[in-house]
Amino acid sequence: RGFSVALVEYTLAPEAQMDGIVQEIDRALAWLGTHATALGADPKRLYLSGHSAGGHLTAMMLGRRPMAGALAISGLFDLEPIRLNYLNDKLGLSAESAHRHSPMFHLPASSRQVIVTVGDDELPELCRQSADYAATLKANGLPVQYLPLAGHDHFSILEELANPVGKLCAALARLVNSSSGKS
Repeated sequence: RGFSVALVEYTLAPEAQMDGIVQEIDRALAWLGTHATALGADPKRLYLSGHSAGGHLTAMMLGRRPMAGALAISGLFDLEPIRLNYLNDKLGLSAESAHRHSPMFHLPASSRQVIVTVGDDELPELCRQSADYAATLKANGLPVQYLPLAGHDHFSILEELANPVGKLCAALARLVNSSSGKS
């Protein structure tokens, strides 16, 4: 499809708290924006995508850094349910930090096109949060496409991005082409 891809990693909990993880992604995007031209990319055509925790982090970056669009895959957009279960043993979220790092409650003033996607065979909470987040973006006048994928679970959904003719790869290509003026 002609995409150039940068894979960004971050320090995992419990070695890093959510504040540090979000800051690492923010710094990575700043670095990519600064070095895009040297890497042969257009800094005005940077798209962000992430899966699972990366879907959450994608949403956290909306409005923080200039980006041409975003694809949030199978993310959580309200961290309160995580704070209330065993996963919080590693994350160490307080009520305040869960709220601070819940994109559902901190929408950007403006945004480029966002695609929110989830497999319909995923956990009900992931499906609910994805639908709710997309609806909240739309209700606030932000450009969003909600794209649930039938027959996919939390892992198989990625096949639709990896496959050059997959539904997510095609959606990303449409996003890129629509924002660059191509048909």
